Amino acid sequence: MLLVFAKKQLGKHPSTLELEDIDAELISAFLNDLEKHRSISARTRNLRLTAIHSFFHFLAYEEPGHSARIQRVLSVPSKRHEQKLIHFLTRTEIVALLASPDQTTWVGRRDHALLFLVLRTGLRLSELISLDRICIVLENGVHVRCVGKGRKERSTPLTQAAVVMMKAWLLELPNVAEDVLFPTIHGNRLSPDSVQYLVKKYAALASTQCSSLKRKHVTPHVLRRTAAMDLLSSGVDTTVIAMWLGHQSTQATQVYLHAHMALKEAALAKVAQLNTDNVLHYKPSDKLLNFLISL
Repeated sequence: MLLVFAKKQLGKHPSTLELEDIDAELISAFLNDLEKHRSISARTRNLRLTAIHSFFHFLAYEEPGHSARIQRVLSVPSKRHEQKLIHFLTRTEIVALLASPDQTTWVGRRDHALLFLVLRTGLRLSELISLDRICIVLENGVHVRCVGKGRKERSTPLTQAAVVMMKAWLLELPNVAEDVLFPTIHGNRLSPDSVQYLVKKYAALASTQCSSLKRKHVTPHVLRRTAAMDLLSSGVDTTVIAMWLGHQSTQATQVYLHAHMALKEAALAKVAQLNTDNVLHYKPSDKLLNFLISL
């Protein structure tokens, strides 16, 4: 998109563009054009800018002679936008969601095990669909292994209930060449769209029993957030939660603190209450009061 915009602005084909042609002014104009003509949000604009910054960080090592121009591009700021509180499920909503799959069928039992595992481990969607049977370790130190962002492998412990659930599910897996943990009925790996669809489907079914789900947009990432909020409610430190979720820093975990109302209420309860009995109120003198009444 940037190359197409540069062609319109500068009249140059992408193959003839030089580094001198791409400056901070052109980048800012490009981002403004995206907002105006493609109606993107400020968050999407910032994502585009992040990609451009990433490329220019690479250029800083490849073209040190243009460091001044590159630094001006890197100094283009992100646009401020409204930070909304994150959505997550309550215990009542979790129970309703887990009860929605029809466990009398093989697909229903698969979907129930999938939802249960996500709500217990907080795996990303990409991590979930890439799981194989060997990723579930049910011997000493029971855990699930996955490969997250940056191809970093991490292990997440499983609760006793999750162990029982996964043992039962592993016995139902068909003997096929694919080693997929949550396969389709044909033995193939679930796609991201199919997982998003089944989460949306079961959330709609659960909303008939739990009306609060009608007001929430339930996605696989919301289930991941729910796992994090469950840990936070149990008193787990944010540094441990960041490690649990595979975050590179605790900064990404701070959003859960802002959304956790119980923590704020607990903090408020520790604050000494003001004694309103000793508050002095203004009382006008008789001369002033008589003057005001006479107006």
